[in-house]
Amino acid sequence: MKKWLFLAGESGALAVIAGAFGAHGLQSRLEPRLLASFTTAAHYHLIHAAAMGVAALAGREGAARRRAQGAALLFLAGTVLFSGSLYALALSGIRAFAFITPLGGI
Repeated sequence: MKKWLFLAGESGALAVIAGAFGAHGLQSRLEPRLLASFTTAAHYHLIHAAAMGVAALAGREGAARRRAQGAALLFLAGTVLFSGSLYALALSGIRAFAFITPLGGI
């Protein structure tokens, strides 16, 4: 589970970097609607990183470990699909990315 805990930490760091970039680097470059999408992506990215860390800490051995690994994997997939599609939408303006976002929310 150390691998998942490490990935959770890395994901959390990337979420903080993305949030700071959105707040300071994109504020004058994106229209408000796209900036709001980017901010939402960073917010949920950080929440998913924390949840992945909790899952990694919860799985010690046996069946609990397998369930925790499954949960961590799903949190990672949700981050990539939900936050990733919102980041892509905000930075590119391509609305087709908005159709991927609900899959990450599931």
